[in-house]
Amino acid sequence: MGVIKTALEIALEKTESVKSDKSGIEQYEITQKGKKLANCFLSGDADIQAELKKALKEHKNSLKQGIFDVLVTQITLPGSNNDQTRMERAGLGLAAVIDKDEFSVMYRQFLQITAQFLQEVSQYEQAIRQQYAPKLKQKEDELSRRLGREVHIDPLHDPEFVAFYNQHMTALKGNYEGIVEQVKGEARRLFQ
Repeated sequence: MGVIKTALEIALEKTESVKSDKSGIEQYEITQKGKKLANCFLSGDADIQAELKKALKEHKNSLKQGIFDVLVTQITLPGSNNDQTRMERAGLGLAAVIDKDEFSVMYRQFLQITAQFLQEVSQYEQAIRQQYAPKLKQKEDELSRRLGREVHIDPLHDPEFVAFYNQHMTALKGNYEGIVEQVKGEARRLFQ
């Protein structure tokens, strides 16, 4: 008859071969510290270059990895000038951990492209509103006639306008998404 083992004995047998890797845990903690540092840097509360200089040589790669992991996610299409400012700051941080002139030149070009994108978004918004204005006016007139009082419709509350707007903005963003992915890919390549 076989021996019946307790759940604890089975678990201990299965984990016997698992050893605690102190250096792996330490590197993980340093990477997490790098992520926190990157977030503090984005908010203006930390200096990445100063922290990298203070870091022990054996911790620098993990610290840089944590910083890179956070900052590379900031490479996106901006929604406003505030996003553009955040992306400029992220680029400075990435340049500190990548430390290659090639990246800095590429990122400056990327920032110019994203500034152009913001200008195009503004122009598209105006053009879309102008193009849709006659139809919106027609809807307002019809509602005013039905209700017997003057009605004004906020275009962003009109489902038809929102669909029209989203369709055009999605097309505009599609023109730029490939550039964002190229910059992220190049940043990853240069970081390695």
